[in-house]
Amino acid sequence: MMQLGITDFIGFTGVALIVATYFLLQIGRMDASKPLYPALNGAGAILILISLMHTFNAASFVIELFWLAISAIGLVRALIARSKSGD
Repeated sequence: MMQLGITDFIGFTGVALIVATYFLLQIGRMDASKPLYPALNGAGAILILISLMHTFNAASFVIELFWLAISAIGLVRALIARSKSGD
């Protein structure tokens, strides 16, 4: 039987953040141009990366690094746009 540890639950939380934000985007409940979307995606990627420190998988590590980098770019762009619009 597989035993799940705290790092597994941290990873599951990260997966839940990424999947939930993408779902909310697809049903029109989240705006990808607002800072919350890339912030939650980045947080999810960080949590998954933490879980990978316990059970490493190279392919998952690489995709999460890209996910984190893209989320950081999106967050910076969203914050710049927000500051320009005065929100």
